[in-house]
Amino acid sequence: METLRERKKQRTRDALLRTALELFTTQGYEHTTVDDIADAVDVSQRTFFRYFAGKEEAALALEEMTVAHFVAAVRGRPPQEAPMEALRQAVLEGWDTLNDVIEAVVPVELYLRMCRVVESTPVLLAAHLRKSVEIEEAIARVLAEREGLDVDTDPRPRVAVAVFGGVMRLMERQWSSGQDFSLDAMRTLTISYLEQVGPALSESWRTR
Repeated sequence: METLRERKKQRTRDALLRTALELFTTQGYEHTTVDDIADAVDVSQRTFFRYFAGKEEAALALEEMTVAHFVAAVRGRPPQEAPMEALRQAVLEGWDTLNDVIEAVVPVELYLRMCRVVESTPVLLAAHLRKSVEIEEAIARVLAEREGLDVDTDPRPRVAVAVFGGVMRLMERQWSSGQDFSLDAMRTLTISYLEQVGPALSESWRTR
């Protein structure tokens, strides 16, 4: 059972995270300091650093949550599903339950605004892409485990995840440069692009 102290620490962390994201999305990541965040929550800078290593960690904290949610969904898919189908169903399941994960900390609308900040802020985008490499490796290992393969001798799990990761990266870019920034738009793009993987890889593109 969670103690009063643990609940208080969680409330402080959530308040710092919400405030950081609000400031990042309203006045810009580069123009927001750790002191700005701490002052807005009425805590010390030292308290901020008890919960986050720095601004970057706070900016990408929700990404960590959603990734953990997705990896758990992949691990929980039925063993008879083909790997690419397991990834597809896990990401769709993730969109359907994202509200439950995000809303516990911040409004989904704030999360979506922060996604656009990450895409438009070079230092955050670079960090996001670095993390994507680590995430793809973790997912490849989950797939290999599901299929009873050695990920270091069989390239198929990493190949599948590389294709899947490329599609998701394309979706992020298209969504952030579009006009509809809703969660539904992100989900629709995801479905549309994943459905093109098979034809794009196995069929001729020429028209006569």
